[in-house]
This record gives sequence, structure tokens and C-alpha cells, in this order.
Amino acid sequence: MTILLAGCGDLGTEAGLRFAALGHRVVGWRRTPGKLPAAIEGVAADLSAPGLPSVPANTTVVVIAVAADSPTEDAYRAAYLGGVANVLDALERDGVRPARVLFVSSTAVYGDAGGGWVDESTPTAPGGFSGRILVEAEELLRTRLAGTGTAPVSLRLGGIYGPGRTRLIDQVRSGAAVIPQEVRYTNRIHRDDAAAAVVHLATMAAEPGPVYVGVDDDPADLGSVLCFLATHLGLPEPAVGDAGPARGGNKRCSNHLLRGSGMEFAFPSFREGYREVLTGSGVRHP
Repeated sequence: MTILLAGCGDLGTEAGLRFAALGHRVVGWRRTPGKLPAAIEGVAADLSAPGLPSVPANTTVVVIAVAADSPTEDAYRAAYLGGVANVLDALERDGVRPARVLFVSSTAVYGDAGGGWVDESTPTAPGGFSGRILVEAEELLRTRLAGTGTAPVSLRLGGIYGPGRTRLIDQVRSGAAVIPQEVRYTNRIHRDDAAAAVVHLATMAAEPGPVYVGVDDDPADLGSVLCFLATHLGLPEPAVGDAGPARGGNKRCSNHLLRGSGMEFAFPSFREGYREVLTGSGVRHP
């Protein structure tokens, strides 16, 4: 089985190493392919530009895992809408029909739910341009692949944390963290579990569904997470105050469908995940 990673940054690379460990041939498209590990065949490619490299003829799974160059609407459109369209154009050009195309999306497609639960059946209602563009990209994928025999799969990931992704830790350490005055739920997934979910959905024997929510078991309130980090950093708990607008809205995302498909989490909550991050970084950890 040949796996094509269209976009091979941190998440794509981790997924690629896992695919390779299972014995698959892995090809990674990236602007700087020389940075990829030897287990991934790197090919220079800019997904936001047309005229992508040749698709290996025996490609059975394509994973589209792109990232915008900047937090602007134009950058998001170029990365996500342009990236999906250009990858699909390359597949059509080369006459390659993989069994699955998996698009890495985000729970930003849901917007705010007032602290309520959302899952794959919840209508999308993005509150910002990033979520709107991701909805457009998911729809483009489904429309273009309809009737082709290729299954489109959208994996809507929560906030990814892990090695090199330490925003909350940095806020607590610097004293910039603020506990919201009201309970504000947050949804996250460790980088390793996000990569494991990509591999699981790409290789599972059963036909995957069109959409999966990729979060851990615990949509914890932000205050609990910040206090946990402060304790493990040996620092005072952050003050309660105006924490500004909620990133991605206040909602609790359910991973029941992903769990039910056989996905197992190495880090089922922020507690296990952040302990691993703090230990790995050499930061104080009881």
C-alpha cells in the first residue's frame, strides 16, 4: 500500500512514520522535503499552487494535511481550498483512484455551542473565516469525489498540543494566563493521538464514515487545565478575570464515533498528555 501525504508538517510526519512502521510505502509532499525522515519519500510540492508532482500509480490512500502560512482569510483559502482542489486535480490528471482521501479539518467548523455537546451530526456553524473555509473545503472534497469510488473522510481535530505545541504551558509560565470568570470548555488532542487517528481511519478494515471528530475523552474547562499546569510547574494558580473571547467557541466535542470505530487513545485526557509534555521537556513535574 502506498500512502500519499499531501502536506507533511509535524502532524503529517508523525503519521507518516506510523504508516511506515506498519510496512507501507509513504510519499510526502512538502515544500522542504529534505527535512523529512528517511522513512518518508520526500517530494518537493507547494499544495497551494497548481501543477503538483505525479501521484504514484499504486496510491491507495491520500491524506491532505495542510496548514496556512498566516492567520489570514487569503492564506486559509490558498492552503485549504486551493490545497484540496489541487490534490484532486492531480489525482484526476494522473488517473489515480485511491480507496480513501482523508482531509484533516478542525472542530472550528462548529462555532460556539454555549457549552453544549457537539458531534458529527451537529450542523456546522462556524464563527470565523477559518471555520467557514474548512466547511467549504470539506464540501469540495465530498462533491468532487462523489461517484468516483473514492471515500472522502474529514477528520475534525480539536486543538493539537504536544511536542513543540506548548501555548498554554508558555502562558502559565509567563504569568499571562487568565482563568475565565465563567466555565469555558475546551477541546484538545495530543499530537500523537491525532496522528494515530489519521492512520486508524486511513487503514481500518471497515468503510469509514464521512466525518469524525478528533478530540480526547475530556472536554475540560480552561480553568481546570490552567490550574493543573500551574501545579505541575510549581507556580501559583492564574488569576480569574477577563480571558477575552473563546478560541473556537464554548463547546464540548464528543469523540464517541471515533472511539466506537476502534480508535484507542494514548492520552485520553489533558492530564496524561500534559504530564508527557512536561516530563519530556524537562520541566518540573511531581
